[in-house]
Amino acid sequence: MSSAATPARAPHPRRATVGRWIGIGIFHSLYRGRAHHADRVPRTGPVVLVANHAAFLDGPFVFSLAPRPVNFLVKQEAFTGFFGWLIRTVGQIPIDRTVGDRTALATAAAVLERGGAVGIFPEGNRGTGDVEQVNQGAAWIALRTGATIVPVAVSGTRVPGSSADAWPRPGARLDVVFGEPFELAVPTDAPGRIRLRMASDQLRDALASHVRRSRVENGPSTHVH
Repeated sequence: MSSAATPARAPHPRRATVGRWIGIGIFHSLYRGRAHHADRVPRTGPVVLVANHAAFLDGPFVFSLAPRPVNFLVKQEAFTGFFGWLIRTVGQIPIDRTVGDRTALATAAAVLERGGAVGIFPEGNRGTGDVEQVNQGAAWIALRTGATIVPVAVSGTRVPGSSADAWPRPGARLDVVFGEPFELAVPTDAPGRIRLRMASDQLRDALASHVRRSRVENGPSTHVH
């Protein structure tokens, strides 16, 4: 992925702040949403939240229960109709997953460069949530901006035996577990592509390990086979 990026403007911080408060109301009333170890997320400075992805509600759930406003990278196909208007209004960033979307990555980098927080599902698509592989976008953004990374494990959002688009029943328990923050540590003298691959591997290992630990510590999960 090229280090060049199309100039972009970050969404206004107030958008994600307002959206977060709306989401808190939804996930604390319609569901039994719980955030674990939210104190691990730095309250200031650039932060990238990287989360596993198994269901539709993962994004809105992490966005709402994170302890600070977050601008998530969301697939561009979601930006249609009322839902598309809503997520754009609350500061989410559309990304074309079929290419190395430099405009989306530059917008995310702009959020981080002003000291904000960005959310990414590095697996790209909804699957088992085991984090067997990741795309390189999250590592690229973190390397470019020097942002701290916080791994995030989500459970309860995937309905057993149903598709990834199914919503849990009202009152269902949903958990988001924030992991220990870390910064990517890769040799600065390594060639760009090798450095990016090493950083992506490090990110994948950290997130996968956190997801496994959270499933042990917090009981039943959304593990999908």
